[in-house]
Amino acid sequence: MSVLLVSAVALIDRDSRVLLAQRPEGKSMAGLWEFPGGKVEAGETPEVALIRELSEELGIETWQSCLAPLTFASHAYEKFHLLMPLFACRKWQGTPHPQEGQTLKWVKAADLRSYPMPPADIPLIPILRDWL
Repeated sequence: MSVLLVSAVALIDRDSRVLLAQRPEGKSMAGLWEFPGGKVEAGETPEVALIRELSEELGIETWQSCLAPLTFASHAYEKFHLLMPLFACRKWQGTPHPQEGQTLKWVKAADLRSYPMPPADIPLIPILRDWL
């Protein structure tokens, strides 16, 4: 089974809310809510991939120094094993806007369980809730 490395971020606003993105129709797991991020491409570090993905997906810029490693997910899906570092970020430039058809929502940590998420994301919720 191949390992897929994906980098994700908990963007945290001034009110300690976390940004979730809803996977658009036509993608696998469409309709589920997730932390923004994406696949780490060849030659990229998880941090560099995340900076690229945030620019592509949300139209915002951030810096490696603003990405704090928080935790990670390790989950076996049917066709691959997902390894996903989750970073926390409180500083970026610009306002997040969906660039790829996804829906965005700022959510209080206590309410994260109300949003259906991919199986790999669910174990991250209590860690994030405790951290905030």
